Amino acid sequence: MARLPRFVLPGFPQNVIQRGNNRQQILFKEEDYWFLREKIGTAAEKFDCKIHAYVLMPNHFHLVLTPLSEDGIGKLMQYVGRYYVQYFNGGNERTGTLWEGRYRATLLDPAAWLIPVSQYVENNPVRAGLVSDPADYAWSSFAANATGAQDGLVSPHAAYERLGRSQKTRQTAYAKGFKTAVDETRLARIRDATNKAWVLGDSAFCDLVEERLNRRATPRARGGDRRSAAYREAAGRA
Repeated sequence: MARLPRFVLPGFPQNVIQRGNNRQQILFKEEDYWFLREKIGTAAEKFDCKIHAYVLMPNHFHLVLTPLSEDGIGKLMQYVGRYYVQYFNGGNERTGTLWEGRYRATLLDPAAWLIPVSQYVENNPVRAGLVSDPADYAWSSFAANATGAQDGLVSPHAAYERLGRSQKTRQTAYAKGFKTAVDETRLARIRDATNKAWVLGDSAFCDLVEERLNRRATPRARGGDRRSAAYREAAGRA
């Protein structure tokens, strides 16, 4: 079966993840992290993508970014993947694939999901047991978004700017999101949408995406397409 094209709307953010093959480790030394980070930054500038949040984990990396062109994310991921594989294989005397197939991505509604998804990404090291506080992990955008640390990779999204009138207020509001209990339902929805490549947003946002791209943005509800006129008519006769 042919693979459906990913959902891409220039100017709208996406949550993107690339894992090591069989979830194997892809980052070992500090130099590995620096190399991958540098290539991500170069590719973001080269292919007109704005990165709002990221984390580099031992066996995968996450990016929350907005492409300004239709093929921006695809070119960025191809560029990063190719250069990192060359670097990694050359330094470890190995050949062959490093990645677990295609990268996974979900188009998301920035008004409702940009902040929660960014926090989800930056909290990865805590959920993985690598650190007890996201501030203790060096390879993420947490310090930039929550404390104002300089990070050349990060470009604040308008949804982040709306958190407060001053930089300090925005940072405080953003950091507050890490102090509340984890919403497991929200986590499950983020993971499900990303792994299955569906759009992450409410019905109005999904309708907008479907109208612009002329394809379904969410999976069909069990028992029929509950949004279709035919389904509603049949239900009314039951």
